[in-house]
Amino acid sequence: MSSGAPPPQPPPYRPYRQARAATPHARAISCVRFSPCGRLLATASLDGTVALLSPSSLAAIATLRGHTHGVSDLSWSTDSFYLCSASDDRTLRIWDIRSVLSVSGPKPAADPALDRCIRVLKGHTNFVFTANFNPQTSSQVASGGFDCTVRIWDVKTGRCTRAIDAHSDPVTSVHFIRDGSIIVSGSHDGSCKIWDAGTGACLKTVIDDKKPSVSCSMFSPNGKFILLATLDDSLKLCNYATGKFLKVYSGHANKVYCIQSAFSVTNGKYIVSGSEDNCVYIWDLQGKNILQKMEGHTDAVISVSCHPTENKIASGSLDNDKTVRLWVQDG
Repeated sequence: MSSGAPPPQPPPYRPYRQARAATPHARAISCVRFSPCGRLLATASLDGTVALLSPSSLAAIATLRGHTHGVSDLSWSTDSFYLCSASDDRTLRIWDIRSVLSVSGPKPAADPALDRCIRVLKGHTNFVFTANFNPQTSSQVASGGFDCTVRIWDVKTGRCTRAIDAHSDPVTSVHFIRDGSIIVSGSHDGSCKIWDAGTGACLKTVIDDKKPSVSCSMFSPNGKFILLATLDDSLKLCNYATGKFLKVYSGHANKVYCIQSAFSVTNGKYIVSGSEDNCVYIWDLQGKNILQKMEGHTDAVISVSCHPTENKIASGSLDNDKTVRLWVQDG
């Protein structure tokens, strides 16, 4: 018999409610990303623009223009100084956000006329679909695209330092582990692979099922697990060291779009995802049960983001809706 204290109980679940909605773009919202510092919300759209919004009011602070086709993904550097965007124009752009954040006071502000693009990364031969900053350095970005490659870039020079023939179909996601040493990629070819960020060597194939497509793959915040989305309405949590699938999260609809999911760790541990039934779903990470289904959007929700320190979720929806919505917990 153990005399130790009982394990700590998770905090009781407090439902989220919609606090704000905004339409910062003329077309579908493809990506929403809170900055690591929590002071900005970046959004991307099929209209080719990136917007910087207030994370509390959703007021537009700046619009980043330069891509000639739709933008599919965004990634912040850990210090929130730089933002990377991935576009169907076959390029990635690096934007310097320091001047926006340097404004004194709680509300960032911006000169709308200033061109903040400091690098254009060229090398992909088809749509660039996914991008991720190395969490340890703002000078390295990984990307993936419809040319089936994973590429690693030196942001300082703008050069592609490694091009990996990673998959046999478009790459849907790339994500660095928190120490920056390895990258996980997912693809429409049904596989998920781990790459050495330094050498480009394939260290492990986590799954290789041909079908369904792997539509999203990401490391958990602690770096121990991978969250995989597949186009059969399921999210799976995998221990990539052993290759074992530990949890499956289901109940949402996901057969068509690459929906970006997220870990929520500010109040309990949750999995958050958009869905093709126009809702945002929240699951208990351990229990796998749906805690909340948030209604409000009028088209598929393909991106969600959790605020780094506050109990806030942002979501973005496709062309029949075009809104960014902010969800908050009361109390």
